Amino acid sequence: QVRLVESGGGRVQAGGSLRLSCATSGGTVSRYDVGWFRQAPGKEREFVVHITYIGGSAYFADSVQGRFAVSWDYAQNTVNLQMNSLKPDDTAVYYCAAQRNGQKNYQDAYAYDYWGQGTRVTVSS
Repeated sequence: QVRLVESGGGRVQAGGSLRLSCATSGGTVSRYDVGWFRQAPGKEREFVVHITYIGGSAYFADSVQGRFAVSWDYAQNTVNLQMNSLKPDDTAVYYCAAQRNGQKNYQDAYAYDYWGQGTRVTVSS
């Protein structure tokens, strides 16, 4: 079983930056790719980005493309999500999740096996 713990959320003004981290442990982490999702009040959970463990290939939602970056810190088994040029619409609880390597349906929340508890991001205008 893989355990995921998010950190780094907080409050920032529009145009600012935040860095979220997803620490993974347990099981065989190398067998899993990681996705980030977010859920705003009253809205469905939304795909943000997916990064593969092997090769670190990243796939972004259109809404964050060019503003967000993601990377693996293999030494720490941590995925870092750098969020720049933040907008009020980015306000949400951000979750990281793990799915087995090579799945095609990485944009679907149901396709992930393990989830973190979430970290809240608030962007004020």
